[in-house]
Amino acid sequence: MSCIITGSWIKPGLNSIIADMLKLAIHFLLIALLTVLSQIGGIVYLITLILAKLLCLGRLKATIAFFSLYLISTFAVVPLIAPIFGRTALPLAGNLQPLNFVTCLLNRHYVKPNLKEQLISISEVMSVKFSGTKTNYLDANFPFYDGFPLLPHLSHNDGKKVDLAFYYTNTKTGERANSTPSLIGYGIYDSPKNNEINSPEKCVNQGYWQYGLLTYIVPKWNSDKFKVDSERTKELIRLLATNELTSKIFIEPHLKARWGLSKYNKIRFHGCQAVRHDDHIHTQIR
Repeated sequence: MSCIITGSWIKPGLNSIIADMLKLAIHFLLIALLTVLSQIGGIVYLITLILAKLLCLGRLKATIAFFSLYLISTFAVVPLIAPIFGRTALPLAGNLQPLNFVTCLLNRHYVKPNLKEQLISISEVMSVKFSGTKTNYLDANFPFYDGFPLLPHLSHNDGKKVDLAFYYTNTKTGERANSTPSLIGYGIYDSPKNNEINSPEKCVNQGYWQYGLLTYIVPKWNSDKFKVDSERTKELIRLLATNELTSKIFIEPHLKARWGLSKYNKIRFHGCQAVRHDDHIHTQIR
């Protein structure tokens, strides 16, 4: 019986040693990619390879086994182990929720328990003050180990950081929306006006090509259907800035000035080595 790691898809004429090296290289790359994306994906893939070899599973059964093991690990095993590392998962629904469920599927929604409590409390305040408002989180941290990078972020590696989506209104109806023009919450910006500080232009002119890179990657299909709800977004930032647990908040300087938030010292410029922050809020605790 042909098993998943026999590499039957490789041309029969290839030297067996080269074929084995190619298979190993492909497996290594997949393990690395899955680890970078979800932290646990590489381990699940390696376990699947071992099981496929032992049980001589076909490609389809091995694929089903991988996704089954991954889902069980993500939603049943990881939440039980994460507290050992001082992390807990953010809610999957409620006043505080993921903008995109893929964030949770990739285990990128883990934080320190006190950060979780802070965010839930603030989201409840927002829901009461602006009836029915849902606060959407974006990337937070992986469940295990301080220092393990959550790419492409520079600092989401200790359970103390999380990105939050801006609030928006529907440009056609004027009603408050609980979604965003970007499926991932990043990449559609509330850009500086002519008389405002223009950090994106300054950073790009200084050679920081990555600063506005998402402009060219994220689809703009819905950009004209949404407008940033400055009232709700400003209030969210104010609640974060006045909370004693918060240490830093990153947004673009032109938004800090535009929204009258200059008196809050916790709100800072993140630097040109990062990416633009006029599409989301970065907040972190001590």
